Amino acid sequence: MNKHFETIAVRDQIERTGNKEHSVPLYLTSGFVFDDAEEMRASFAEEKQRDLYSRYSNPNTNEFISKICKLEGAEAGFAFASGMAAVYSTFAALLSSGDHIVSARSVFGATHGLFTKYFPKWNIETSYFGVDDVEVVESLIQPNTKFIYCETPTNPGVDVLDMEYLSDIAKKHNILLIVDNCFATPYLQNPIKFGADLVIHSATKLIDGQGRVLGGVTVGSEALIREVYLFSRLTGPSMSPFNAWVLSKSLETLAVRADKQCDNALKLAEYLEKHPKIKRVKYPFLKSHPKYDIAKKQMRLGGTIVAFEVEGGVEGGKTFFDNIEMCSLSANLGDSRTIVTHPASTTHAKLADEDKLAVGITPGTVRCSLGLEHIEDIINDIEQALDKI
Repeated sequence: MNKHFETIAVRDQIERTGNKEHSVPLYLTSGFVFDDAEEMRASFAEEKQRDLYSRYSNPNTNEFISKICKLEGAEAGFAFASGMAAVYSTFAALLSSGDHIVSARSVFGATHGLFTKYFPKWNIETSYFGVDDVEVVESLIQPNTKFIYCETPTNPGVDVLDMEYLSDIAKKHNILLIVDNCFATPYLQNPIKFGADLVIHSATKLIDGQGRVLGGVTVGSEALIREVYLFSRLTGPSMSPFNAWVLSKSLETLAVRADKQCDNALKLAEYLEKHPKIKRVKYPFLKSHPKYDIAKKQMRLGGTIVAFEVEGGVEGGKTFFDNIEMCSLSANLGDSRTIVTHPASTTHAKLADEDKLAVGITPGTVRCSLGLEHIEDIINDIEQALDKI
């Protein structure tokens, strides 16, 4: 029987123990025991599938991965200690010295750091394309290109990329398409349906949804995840059982949280479009968004992030943030509490000024992650801060 997203997120569980517990227990163990020498040998030779050591797998991480795979329509996955551990480990597992990456320019600041600071040390180069210049993607592909990489919606500008278009190019050149689906989650968007080979999440964000734990996950085909697993088994970036237990529980409420937060985000975006002290506002489900039609094709709802630019540049932004009263000033997102962030001085501070402007980050750019508060209270707080500019 085919089940809906909400049912899978709530009901997909590992087998109960002899205690017949209703809620899955925590498996806080580093290792697992074997009945005899032959079982131990067969297990480590992978002739028998079972948990060996929690750096490799654990019942709690197994349950979390299973849920994400079913929700994303993937064959297999691996769970990591953080979203950036998932990004780095996925790349490192698949890349070799001399390889080349084609990436959207609008990526998270830490990912940009990998591309520009660390990968060149290992003779791995990256070519960037702008979110509005996807027609140049094919011209950037080289004989040594391994994959196309993108976030959609992007961080922090909530730009949207056409995954089918990118997938067609990737398949034509026999390379991979890897998509960071952090801003959308499996509830709002399933990149595999649009041709992605691998999907990465920072589970720290909306999947957790309450700012409690770190986590990351990569899902895709069994063959590709096998490479990610082998690399991660050796290098040890795996998720802890406790965090996996928290995140698996968090998935049970993702749909109801996201519905409310997306509704709040759309209402805030519509309010900001009319505000005289806002220079521009971007939200995927606003008709003014340049990729509105693509967003409607790919996403169930418009997401929980609104990007906007206040008047007054640096001083305007500083005045706005200094006068926020209820909303949190934090670099996180996807929380049950509304968060306002200044990307230019926090999440993307390490980018050169020209790189910030190239991805739409101005001194007055604000990234607002909508929470579960009443929308009138959110708007009132943002309005009184804008009034001070």
